[in-house]
Amino acid sequence: MPPGGGDEAYRRQLEEIQKVDFALVELNLYLDTHPTDLQALRQFNQLAQRRQQLCYAFEMTYGPLMHFGHSFSRFPWQWPDTPWPWQV
Repeated sequence: MPPGGGDEAYRRQLEEIQKVDFALVELNLYLDTHPTDLQALRQFNQLAQRRQQLCYAFEMTYGPLMHFGHSFSRFPWQWPDTPWPWQV
């Protein structure tokens, strides 16, 4: 397990990202059928920005959340470190 991978802060930050992801999926589905709802679009954009901030903070502390170039890795290569976010 990587440093901090099992601590409470790790779990709390990951859960916050998951909450925002859930809201973004729901808003995405809503906006597919209500594309002119400006309030929903604003909320989607605010949450997308919030997600970016949360992911950046998480990745700077614990390592990458996504692969294939969607997240950066510090040296040494961090992907072999576990647990991965989806294993928590």
